[in-house]
Amino acid sequence: MQILSEQEVLRREKRQQIMDLGIDPYPAAKFDVNVSAEDILKNFERRPNDYGTITIAGRLMSVREMGKASFAEIQDATGRIQVYIARDEICPGEDKTMYNKVFKKLLDRGDFIGIEGFVFKTQVGEISIHAKSLKVLSKSLKPLPAVKITKDEDGNETVHDAFTDPELRYRQRYVDLVVNKGVKETFLKRTKIINAMRSFFNDHGHLEVDTPVLQAIPGGAAASPFVTHHNALDIPLYLRIANELYLKRLIVGGFDGVYEFSRNFRNEGMDRTHNPEFTAVEIYVAYKDYNWMMEFTEQCLEHVAMTANGTTDAKVGDNEISFKAPYRRVTMAEAIMEHTGKDINGKSVEELRVFCDELGIEHDETMGKGKLIDEIFGEKCEGNYIQPTFITDYPVEMSPLCKRHRDNPELTERFELMVNGKEVANAYSELNDPIDQRERFEEQMKLMEAGDDEAMFIDQDFLRALEYGMPPTSGLGIGIDRLVMMLTDNASIQEVLFFPQMRPEKWPVASSEEQWSSIGVEKDLVPVMHKLGFYMVSDLADKAAGKLMNDFIGMKKKLKLKQIPNPSKDLVESWITKAASVTE
Repeated sequence: MQILSEQEVLRREKRQQIMDLGIDPYPAAKFDVNVSAEDILKNFERRPNDYGTITIAGRLMSVREMGKASFAEIQDATGRIQVYIARDEICPGEDKTMYNKVFKKLLDRGDFIGIEGFVFKTQVGEISIHAKSLKVLSKSLKPLPAVKITKDEDGNETVHDAFTDPELRYRQRYVDLVVNKGVKETFLKRTKIINAMRSFFNDHGHLEVDTPVLQAIPGGAAASPFVTHHNALDIPLYLRIANELYLKRLIVGGFDGVYEFSRNFRNEGMDRTHNPEFTAVEIYVAYKDYNWMMEFTEQCLEHVAMTANGTTDAKVGDNEISFKAPYRRVTMAEAIMEHTGKDINGKSVEELRVFCDELGIEHDETMGKGKLIDEIFGEKCEGNYIQPTFITDYPVEMSPLCKRHRDNPELTERFELMVNGKEVANAYSELNDPIDQRERFEEQMKLMEAGDDEAMFIDQDFLRALEYGMPPTSGLGIGIDRLVMMLTDNASIQEVLFFPQMRPEKWPVASSEEQWSSIGVEKDLVPVMHKLGFYMVSDLADKAAGKLMNDFIGMKKKLKLKQIPNPSKDLVESWITKAASVTE
């Protein structure tokens, strides 16, 4: 049974009273909105004649009653605006119910209403709507957090009773969006960033495609997959960790440039920069290499930053970052030498383990050369690159899908873009030699057998596709969530995901109305029990009858349930006796 607060009980009663008046609190008919709050506030003074008859809808956020007239504030998808509501305007006839009862007594903060009227300026110069009619569109049964914003004489804002608990904000993003100024702007900017990137790719002649989320082989990255089961085929499937191998199949099939914004899933740890479900974009372009892709990437991000923020500069925490091209380029060996003094060129697994010991970096026997070098770079180098920097020429062991370097077969033609100490993009001159690719996959299988749970599977169909021939190709992957974090100055990935992954919520348990009725507590009395802290029938067992009766009567009075008679002590004793024998 649902446990209700006092406010929730009262709102349900108001809902019923609205229905008793013959008004549907959830009408099915459309309500034609022809203007937004933002449109009115931006354009009314320039074009006042355009707002002689308007209809607008939104949440009722505040009311200031003044007898036969009131000022209210409604909030739609674009912002808030003041509404002037006069009794005789919205109730021109003898029946004043809509104002006197519905508006003044039965509507609450958070309810959706529709207003028809005209726009005017009040005596103090505030652009407002003069209501000619009011319609109830949706009755809210839960109260919104009472966040208030006040301004001093200099226009500085102060937030009172802010809705700031991250646990509540992320679980109830729908509330966060309503009451916290700026949250919606983050997500609007996220969409703007994605659209800017999409238009950049399209303008360069590349094709957006869709590839499978459920995959028989979790390929394209070194990561732990989520496993599921296909009932009809009776086979295990994996949620994709990347879409790389499918996009390369399309290059084999004859497309010169393909890209996809994909939801990827990695069954790994969670922190302020990692979520098990995340968004990435990957693009593959035939007849290009990683040098071309570096230029393409910096031009793309410069365009995206300018489109999203109107400038190529971005404030990220305490750092000022410029996304204006070109970006610095540093090889991985140079980066590790610069920040650790260690030369990794030509070093064996054993020598790299010694380096890790000397640098205080944890490692284990399952780690090959690639994993050890990755740990060294991640621990000692990555965080030093604040301005956009391409880290290039990774050791071959770190990049099983990447072409060997044209000048040094021990390296690969790969880069990662570091911004604010984090990887934002990863790109290769793609490996298109099917023999070399098979050998790399076999090396990955050896690592998997040694205990590396992030080593890649062998994808036999992808190898078959390569054997039909793939042209020279360069590929790029960009983590959208991290890029959005940087361009919106958010330190946590949870702030840029509408619904980040969280532990399952624990809902309070309560006995059903039938179970309460079985001991003599009727339906109308159950909210009183909940308010007293008794959610289960068994909670009444062994309670003192006199105290319970007094507490019950006091709470009933507080809840203004005058229609319910006070229970006698004998009745309360019977509740307690029966509760002791109930099994729940």
